[in-house]
Amino acid sequence: MPKRRPRLDPVFRALADPTRRAVLERLARSPATVSDLARQHDMALPSFLQHLQVLDDCGLVRSRKAGRVRTYALVPRPLQQAEEWMAGQRALWERRLAQLDAYLVRLHGKEPGS
Repeated sequence: MPKRRPRLDPVFRALADPTRRAVLERLARSPATVSDLARQHDMALPSFLQHLQVLDDCGLVRSRKAGRVRTYALVPRPLQQAEEWMAGQRALWERRLAQLDAYLVRLHGKEPGS
């Protein structure tokens, strides 16, 4: 059975927005209520809640409601999966660039007058 690939597109879309990245940075310190998170951003609450929904939909945060207070916490696994994918891409391109460098060195060594 083929290995299941994580759904990275929604994670990268979520990370593309500076407001959502700021929320994740804040949640990396500790869980926070919606009002605590929203206080740091100059926007209407409904607009801010849309950002939280995007983060929730892609699994980067989870929320818990106690009475009328909703608290959000960071879920690091999707970030780890994105980092693993990027590390794989980095390794691939480093190998390719090393191969190109070796080829160019060989090519340069074969030029007349070298």
